Amino acid sequence: MVARLLDEDPEQAYAYSRIALRLASRVAAVREAAGFAAYATQKYAEALAEFRASRRMTGSVDLWPVMADCERGLGRPERAMDMAGGPEVQKLDKAGQVEMRLVAAGARRDMGQIDAAIVTLQGPELASSSVHSWTPRLRYAYADALLEAGREDEAREWFGKALEADKDGATDASDRLAQLDGVEFVDAMGEDDEHPAVAEAEAEAEAPGAAEQDEDDGVEEYYDEDDLEIEEVDDDDAEGSAKA
Repeated sequence: MVARLLDEDPEQAYAYSRIALRLASRVAAVREAAGFAAYATQKYAEALAEFRASRRMTGSVDLWPVMADCERGLGRPERAMDMAGGPEVQKLDKAGQVEMRLVAAGARRDMGQIDAAIVTLQGPELASSSVHSWTPRLRYAYADALLEAGREDEAREWFGKALEADKDGATDASDRLAQLDGVEFVDAMGEDDEHPAVAEAEAEAEAPGAAEQDEDDGVEEYYDEDDLEIEEVDDDDAEGSAKA
């Protein structure tokens, strides 16, 4: 349930993770899931504690980049940079090393070192024409750093490259490109405007119910539930039927 809800409802995922912790706190997968749920809800101290617990249980370094990012979330980019230079990074697979580079670049930006952040993101992975799961995010981060440095033309180029690689919509590169090109998306229908179909539906919902009194001829309408047809009955007849 944590995995299922993490993206769409992180608060609910976090609630499930707390229940799982009460039931099986000595299971590494539970501690890892709890860490990601806390991370998604920006509870970085709690997430870091859970990730550390999972790492102690498994001995794996796979969570090293997200642990470093928790240090950033806690306002400690210097610790994130120390972790980026640790021996654990060499044990990561390619995806993990790229993730660590993204975290390190983010830490550089946190410290106001935008040029260093740009250099941190440069490398064979960025220059490669091959597309991997991490390619859109790496190109996007590079474009974003270039834009912060005032290198708008280069940023536009790399946002475009990120968009080319982003088949799953993992980034908002298309929106960033539109902003750079001065494109503004405007809702064609204002807040006070109402679609005719909506107005018609609301009118039907507010229409009179099953029985309506006609003031002119004293005739009531009664719905026959068997065939859903409307029968018109005179008031006198209706009163007589009621007495019977």
